[in-house]
Amino acid sequence: MKYRIEHRTTYTYDEDVTDSFGIAYLVPRELPWQRVLSREFATAPAASDQSVDRDFYGNTAIYFQVTEPHQKLTIVGVAEVEVNLPFYDEDALSIPWEDARPATRGDQIDAWEAEDFVLASSLVDSTPEAKAYAAQSLTPGRAIGEAVTDLMHRIYRDFTYKKGATTVTTTIDDVFDKRAGVCQDFAHLTLACLRAHGLAVRYVSGYLATQPPPGKERIVGADATHAWAAVWIPGGGWLAVDPTNDQWANDRYVTVAWGRDYGDVPPVKGVIFTEAKESTLKVTVDVAPLA
Repeated sequence: MKYRIEHRTTYTYDEDVTDSFGIAYLVPRELPWQRVLSREFATAPAASDQSVDRDFYGNTAIYFQVTEPHQKLTIVGVAEVEVNLPFYDEDALSIPWEDARPATRGDQIDAWEAEDFVLASSLVDSTPEAKAYAAQSLTPGRAIGEAVTDLMHRIYRDFTYKKGATTVTTTIDDVFDKRAGVCQDFAHLTLACLRAHGLAVRYVSGYLATQPPPGKERIVGADATHAWAAVWIPGGGWLAVDPTNDQWANDRYVTVAWGRDYGDVPPVKGVIFTEAKESTLKVTVDVAPLA
C-alpha cells in the first residue's frame, strides 16, 4: 500500500512569541517493510534554523527555531510511503515467553539493545496490578506470540476506547482505575504489563489508514496519529500489536518513530519565549491512499 500523509499542527497565542525552539517526529522510518518515497517539512513563519538528525533510537528528528515574532505557528510534515505486510517468523513466535526475555538471551546479538525496553520509563511504570493482569496471559511455557496476542485481546475487551478520558500524563494506575483511554494509553498498558515480566516492548508512534463506512466518502483531514506496541522476539524481530483495534500491525500501519513511551516521540515538542497567557492547539492529519 502507498499513502500520502499530511500532519499539520497549528499553535495560536494571544501575544507575540519571540522565539520558538522545537523538535518534530513527523518523518516515517525506513524499514524492511516500509519505504519512504518523499518527505517535506515546513513551518510558517519559516524557521531561521533547521536541521535533521537521528535520535538514540534511529528516529528522524527535525530540529527547528523560529525567531520571527508570531502569534500563530504552523508546522507541516508531508510524506509519501510504501508499506508492505511485515513478515513474522512462526518458529520464533513459538518459543516459550520465558525464553524471550533479553536477560536470558545472551546468544542474541540484539539482546543488549532490547534490554533498554524492559526498564520502566517516565510514563510507563510496571505496577503490581499490571504484572498480575499480564500473568493471566503469560502462563508457564506459553508461546510468546500466543501469549502477547492473548494479552492484546484482553486489553481490547476489558478497556473502553474513550476520547477525553485521559491526558498525555495519565499513569498506568489511572488507566486501570478508569478502565478507559485512547491508543496511547492502551500502548502504555501493554508495555507496563509485559515489561513487568522481563519482556522488551517499545512504544510505536505513527498512523493508521482508516476506511470510510460503506457508501461514504473519505473525509480529508479527519485522521489522527496512532500508537501501538512492539514486542522483541529473539531471532524474529519485533511483533507489533495494536490493542486499540485488536490486531497485529499490517500494511495499513505507517511507522514514524519508536521509544520507551510517548514522551520520547511526540509529534512535536518544544519551548517558546512569550508573555502570552492563552494559547490553542489544532492538529489535523490526513492519510490518503495512493493509486
